[in-house]
Amino acid sequence: MAEGEIRFDGRTILVTGGGRGLGRAQATLLAARGAKLVVADNGTAMDGEAPDQGPAQAVVALIKAAGGEAVACTADIATEAGANDAVGTTLDAFGRIDAIVH
Repeated sequence: MAEGEIRFDGRTILVTGGGRGLGRAQATLLAARGAKLVVADNGTAMDGEAPDQGPAQAVVALIKAAGGEAVACTADIATEAGANDAVGTTLDAFGRIDAIVH
């Protein structure tokens, strides 16, 4: 640990859009700093087509390979049901939510 590094040990964070781009970068950084992660991403392509569970699953695999804790949620959080599913997945997996990165 670098001096002055902000740590998130014991914290659970839900990261929306965590399968690609900035969300992926945020998820992997938070996990590297000790957070337990829920990577929420339904894998919709940039053009809005072809949902794919692969991006969220890939980030979870990357975090776990580095020794972190993470689960994926591939619900569409643009809907109330999907948002409820993301919160439920987080609570089921880790029992708490300390932060949401959206």
